[in-house]
Parts: sequence; C-alpha cells; structure tokens
Amino acid sequence: MQRELPSSVPLMTDSNSRRPALPGGIWRSLGITLMAILLFVLITNQFFNVRYDYTLLVVALGGAVLGLLSGVIGSFAVLRQQSLMGDALSHAALPGVAIAFMLVGRQMGALLIGAAIASWLGAQFIRAVTSTTRIKQDAAMGITLAAFFAIGLALLTIIQGQQNASQAGLAQFIFGQAASIRLDSLLTIALVGSAILLITALFWKELKLLTFDPVFAATIMRTQPVEALLSTLIVVVIVMGLQVAGVILMVGLLIAPAVAARQWSRRLDQMVVLAGIFGAFAGGTGAIISAADSGLPTGPLIIIMASIIVGVSILFAPERGVVWELWKQRRERVSFARRNVLISLYRHAQSHGDNYAWAPQELITGLYDGPGKRALGWLEQHNQAVKSGTRWQLTGSGLQAAEQFLNEHR
Repeated sequence: MQRELPSSVPLMTDSNSRRPALPGGIWRSLGITLMAILLFVLITNQFFNVRYDYTLLVVALGGAVLGLLSGVIGSFAVLRQQSLMGDALSHAALPGVAIAFMLVGRQMGALLIGAAIASWLGAQFIRAVTSTTRIKQDAAMGITLAAFFAIGLALLTIIQGQQNASQAGLAQFIFGQAASIRLDSLLTIALVGSAILLITALFWKELKLLTFDPVFAATIMRTQPVEALLSTLIVVVIVMGLQVAGVILMVGLLIAPAVAARQWSRRLDQMVVLAGIFGAFAGGTGAIISAADSGLPTGPLIIIMASIIVGVSILFAPERGVVWELWKQRRERVSFARRNVLISLYRHAQSHGDNYAWAPQELITGLYDGPGKRALGWLEQHNQAVKSGTRWQLTGSGLQAAEQFLNEHR
C-alpha cells in the first residue's frame, strides 16, 4: 500500500509497490549527473590544465565513494530530523584523534580508530541523555558537540605546545586533505563502504520503519539495536570522511546530498539512490579541485559543490522547486483570471436576457486589468469568445464552459 506521509515527514514509502527499483526519474538524474561529470572533466582539462593521472583518479574515486556513502546514510538522518547528529559526531571525533596522537603518534590507522571510539562514545552519550533525562535530542546533540569539540581543541593546544614535528598532519582532520587518499586507503574505503551498503540493504525494512514510524516500530521489534546500528553506520561514515572533508564540514557531506535528493523524490528508495549520486558527484569533483591545487582545502570545496547541487535542487526540482512553484502560481492566476472573465461575460449576457449578448471590453478590463486582456485573448484563441470591435460575445462552447464553472461552484 502506498500512502503520502504528513508534512512533517513528507516522503512516500511503498514497501509493497510493484514499481521498478530505479524509476525513470532516477535514471534521468543519473544521466544528468554523468553528463555533468563529463562536462566537469572536459572543462577542467581544457581550461584549467587538470591532468587526470593515476594519483588524481585515486583521489577522485575516494571522494566519490565517501560522498556516495554519506548520501545514503545521511538520508536516514535527514528524514529522522537528526541533521545535527552528523555535526555532533564529527566534532566528537576530534578528542579521539588528539588522544590517539598523544599515545601512538601520527599513525593514520590509530588516529582513525581514536576518532571512531570518540564518535561512538558521543553517540552513546546522546542516547543516554535523551533516554534518562527530559532533555530533548537536539539539546543533547548540541551539548555533545560543544563539550567534545572543546576537549579536542584543548588537547590540540597541548600537542602544539610540545613542538612535535609530526603534529603537522593533524591539520588535515580540521579541513580535510584529498592528497592523503592513497590506493590502500581507497581499497579500505571501498571495502568498508561495501559492508555499509550491504548492512543497509539487509536491514532496509527495519531502518525504514524506524525512520517513518518509530512508535509503531517499538511495538513490533526492539528499536534500540536498530538505532545503535544506524548510529554506528553514521560514525563509520564520518570517520572515513575525516580524511577528505574534515571535522568541521563533514556534516555538510552527510546532509547536503540527502537534502538535495529530497527535493526530487517521493519515495525512500528514490531518495537514497539520488543522495548517493549527488554525494558521489560532490565528493569526487571537490576532491579533484583540491588535489589539482594543493593550497585549497578539500572540505570547503566538497561542501561548495554539494551546496551548488542543493541550490539547483531547491530552485528547479519539479513540484517542490522555487521556479516550479512560481510557474505553478502564475498558471493558477492565469487560469483563475480566464474563469472569472468567462463567468463575467456569462453574467453580463444573462442580465440582458440573452446568452449571446455583447459585452464591452471596458467591463472586463475595468474588473481585471491586464490579466483580463490576456484572458480575453486566450478565450478568443480557444473559440470560447468572439470579438467585434471593442465588444465581446460568448460562443456556444464558452457558454457551456461558463455554466459548468458555475455549477461546480454551486
């Protein structure tokens, strides 16, 4: 059964739908994205002398895979109104990075493990606060973000005071650094990402039910393990993305593709696939720009690309975009003016006791001004009214349409 959800969570789910998994809208979006990627490659190659060598391809693939994972997992955070969760957990990773550096030095594996542990503790802290107190989830996430990030900054200050040469690599965790992605890192990201996508597919029904109807989900299953699983997936994606997007802007890569995909979709599967496509495009192109010029940090560039996608989606997405709404409002105003002009001609004719009595054009323009003139032109074009000098008369089809409008109104 397919139903439209309330405006608070305006997404259609259809677990029993017989539609194909990838409807035409997604194929069109995928085609547009592939064309955009091709255009991006051609422009950067021809006008900015970007050479797509082995290193750059590895960096681009790494950013694209991270963007894809962020879009898929971020969709659930957006729909559950937990957009701040990614921000809180990414900032919570900073003290873990600092502590791991103080213990074992600059070893990327140890730093990422420290970040994962700190982020996971931050997620558990948020759950403990919301389940044992009356503090709302947004307040708990704000507290976690501020507290963990403050601890991380304090630890970084201590590390900087030690004058350790190896501390220079810690800066990449703040803003991200695309050049840090090597082939072994890409293989690790791909392997972990495949596991994340597989887990998401295996627990698809549980995640969907928890996202849209947590109250009902609590009556038929234990929701705590599913919530813990979703939090863990978010933590893993954030930790992998710290190399590319950094602590501060990782939330943008997690949320922006899902926000953009929401503008184009009505179903959860559509949104998840589109968010992955948009995230892959933003991650890949941002990483390429950063790698082409080492002076530009990766995180801001990725978020700029993701923000462009969000802006285009907000403006031009069908049925929800700003341009669509403006066009729809204009069409409704024009349709409203045509109907009113038609009824005015009909009532004028009835007041004179003749269905085909002539009405002066000044009557219409005085009531409806410019829209009235355009409505008269449309009625004449569609053979619902005829003109003689400055007078107008209904035709048979116009008379029938006016009577139908009045009957519907009654």
